[in-house]
Order: sequence, then structure tokens, then C-alpha cells
Amino acid sequence: MKLVVIIPALNEAATIAGVIQRIPARIHGITRCETIVVDDGSSDSTAEEARAAGARVVQHPLNRGVGAAFKTGVEAALEAGADIVVNMDADGQFRPEDIPRLIAPILAGKAGFVTCTRFADPAHLPQMPWIKRWGNAGMTWLIGRLCGRKFTDVSCGFRAYTRETLLRLNLYGRYTYTQEMFLNLAVQDVPMAEVSLPVRGTREFGKSRVAGSITKYIRKTVPIIFRTLRDVRPFAFFGTIAAVLLLGGLAAEGFVFGHWCLTGRTHPYQALITVGAVGIILGFLVLVIALVADMLNRLRRLLENVLYYVRSAHYARAVSPADRLRDENTEVVYEARLPVEAIAPHESYDEE
Repeated sequence: MKLVVIIPALNEAATIAGVIQRIPARIHGITRCETIVVDDGSSDSTAEEARAAGARVVQHPLNRGVGAAFKTGVEAALEAGADIVVNMDADGQFRPEDIPRLIAPILAGKAGFVTCTRFADPAHLPQMPWIKRWGNAGMTWLIGRLCGRKFTDVSCGFRAYTRETLLRLNLYGRYTYTQEMFLNLAVQDVPMAEVSLPVRGTREFGKSRVAGSITKYIRKTVPIIFRTLRDVRPFAFFGTIAAVLLLGGLAAEGFVFGHWCLTGRTHPYQALITVGAVGIILGFLVLVIALVADMLNRLRRLLENVLYYVRSAHYARAVSPADRLRDENTEVVYEARLPVEAIAPHESYDEE
């Protein structure tokens, strides 16, 4: 069982070496471990420090964003034959010593995706400005509602994935991927788990490139979430818009009709007749779009399955025959073919 730790980094020369050196050399259930640092166009000595600490470095010539850096890291990890992939930040906010606890639900066969939660256990609550805590709570509530599951933290970047999960993952956001991932995996019924771990709430050096400004974070993240919702649940997305237009149009027409029944005239509400008619017409048009988008979504799911098999074949060729051999005592962690209910529902998992 091979574990690959991917660390996206941008100008983290002050902390990257310490993070790499603290990654456990021995983990129960893991036979091989590799660290891959994705240098996202750093202008300092991040790449040199990472190489000196023993990591393999993949570099972007220009800054492309943490979402693009994550995808580059995933490709490199799959090429390296990873069975489990852990993603963590380079700023030292997460403890590499907690990696065994993070991957425990995967090794136990209970999840295909595991995320660290900072808010489930009061003892692990990090120090952070109230506005960030409020923003995290609001985002968690929104993603939970959209996914139809209950989460306590959807923004933490300390996560673990099985190979199968990553082969089925399709992300498009360049700025961030953290919330988009939940929607993408939920629609594919990937079993998820949360593990409560201590996380430092503030950086020791510099400031966050992603969540440093709450207004910028919201401005960048919300469009990604809505585009993802549009793609993975098109009928719900367009159907909601159609319902609002239809109900608004019918309400306007109903109000005018009621006024006419009481007074025998439509004055002074003639304009509402036009507004209501336009709302009803637009509502029906958007409803047609919802039906067409729902049909196209079936084709999208078929294409995603084709893409999964193409990826599987591609990355299988990248792994040497010796690396494909598993120990006799090693069990398959997660097969996407199996019913989700037979493996594990979403749950909070914390191994003492």
C-alpha cells in the first residue's frame, strides 16, 4: 500500500522543509510513502528547500491557483502509483504527525474520502477571527444542504483520498477546490468521513493566499459552487429558477384577477398583467431548459464513466509491474463498483 502526500506551495520557503521532515516515515498499513510538493510559481526558494528536505518537486512556471496545483499534484501522485493520497498545506497549520489518524477510516474500508474537521470537537477549536468562523459555518451549512449530508467542516485542506476516488474526481475551479469536491463526490455516492484533529488557526509566517480576504474568498468561491451545482444537479438548479418565475408570474396574475373580481377593473395594476405573463413565459422556458439539462446530465454521467476507465488504463500503464503486486495480507480499500451502503455511510470517525 503506497501513500503519497501532496503539498501545494506558494512562497513557503520558511515552513516547507519542516512540514516535509515531520511526515511519519512509518505508518501502520502503509508499505511505501512519497512526498510531492507542487511549487505554484513561487518567487522564493520553496522548491530548493523542498528538494533538500527529500521531497519530489513539480513546478508551475507561473502561479495558477491552489485548485490547479492540487490537480497537478493528483496527476503526479497517480503517476507514482499511489493507493492513498493525502493533501495538506505547506504553511505548517496541519500536523503531519496526524496523517495516520486521518487515513484510518480509509485503511478500515469505511471511506473513499476523509477530511479533517476543526469544529466537531470543542477541544480542537482553532483560534481564528469570528468572521472566518461565521463564514466557515455558513459555507458548511450550504454545502451540507446541497449534498444532502451533514458536515461540520467543508473548508479544511487536510484531506485523504483513495485511488478510486481520485480517478472519479472531476474538478474545474482554479482558485479553490475544497467545496466543489464535496458536491462532485456526493453526486457519485462516494462514502465520506470526518476526523477531528487539532489545527493551528493562524499562520506562523505570512497570510493565507486563499482565505486571507473573506470578501475575495466569497467572491471567488460562490461562483464555483453554483457552477458545480448547475453541472451536477441541473434539474434542481434550473427547476428552482423556473419555479420562482412561475410562482411570481402566477402570483402577479392572481393579484390582478382578485382585484378585478372585487372592483370590476384592473386599474391601476395593468402593468402587473404584463409582468406576470412574462414571468410565466420565462418560467416555462427555463423549465424546458431544466428538462433538457437533466437529459444532458445523463450523458455527462456516461462520459464521466468513460473518463474513469480511460484514466484507470492510463495510470495503470504508468505503474511498474512490481508496484502492482499487493501483499497477500493487503485488502482492497474501496471499490467504486460496490454499493455505498455496503461500505459506510457518511459518519464522523475518530480513532483514539
